[in-house]
Amino acid sequence: MLGILTELAFMLPFTQVARDRRTIVYLNYYGLTDNPFSIAPNPDYLFMSNRHQQALAHLTYGLQESGGFVMLTGEVGTGKTTVSRKLMQELSDDTQTAVILNPTLSALELLATVCDELHIQYDENAASLKVYTDKILQKLADNHEKGINTVLIIDEAQHLLPEVLEQLRLLTNLETNREKLLKVVLIGQPELQQLLRRNELRQLAQRITARYHLLPLTKEEVGQYVSHRVSVANGKQRLFNNAALAHLYAISGGIPRVINLLCDRGLSLAYSLQRPFVDNRIMVSASCQVLGEDIVTQRHQARWRKRYIGAFVAAVFAGLVAGALYA
Repeated sequence: MLGILTELAFMLPFTQVARDRRTIVYLNYYGLTDNPFSIAPNPDYLFMSNRHQQALAHLTYGLQESGGFVMLTGEVGTGKTTVSRKLMQELSDDTQTAVILNPTLSALELLATVCDELHIQYDENAASLKVYTDKILQKLADNHEKGINTVLIIDEAQHLLPEVLEQLRLLTNLETNREKLLKVVLIGQPELQQLLRRNELRQLAQRITARYHLLPLTKEEVGQYVSHRVSVANGKQRLFNNAALAHLYAISGGIPRVINLLCDRGLSLAYSLQRPFVDNRIMVSASCQVLGEDIVTQRHQARWRKRYIGAFVAAVFAGLVAGALYA
């Protein structure tokens, strides 16, 4: 059955150039002013589900507290980076922000990067942990005297080495009687939680004043998410029917990044067929192109197994209840 449904996927092969051209054309065809399903972390498209609202609230609360660290974790593609971009938008004008996107650095390299982000001048020929640390601490003190808050945001923080995390903790030692002069936002995959459970990092873990684990979207939220992004791109019509959305949730698991990839491909295929919307067959074909037929088949089988097991358990439970009533 799945093979029949995916025939379209092999009839319409995509090269990168063809994809780019088709995306531009389908925007006009569906009356969209922008690509609503780009995987770039654009905060304008952030769908504030209940979980995303809680994530943003936890980060905001943590930055207002006296501790040095706040943490946001979640699986790949759940929207952590986009939430961090939204956070940066909402920071007050009296905040200087340093952002590190590639934390696979040594302690010395990380401090140099912090100096670069905070526009601190230094002599590379006289580089040392002490030189960098002294300059950063002086910058933090200067910012505080000017009424400027300093925030360091580190994405993909699960890649940080323990000794680098310890160096970050030492940077947060500079404080007044009421607060730390440097606030650090750690954003990473679930492995970050495991990393911070290490005994040598217990002091840092105790300084985390707010933490939140971002889960995927629910089935209902997937439909709301798709509608929201289409609306932001000024889409006026319903571009995905209910069957397509149900398949989208089942295959994506509610991961926003995967949803974007599947919806973008689905609209491209629908445009190629001159269809007014994406139906279930087109969404299955898009899934096979993006994820591969093997993965789509496995997820379909897992979905049906889960249904059968649920039905079996319900039937057994009903039988037990009925037996108890008539015993």
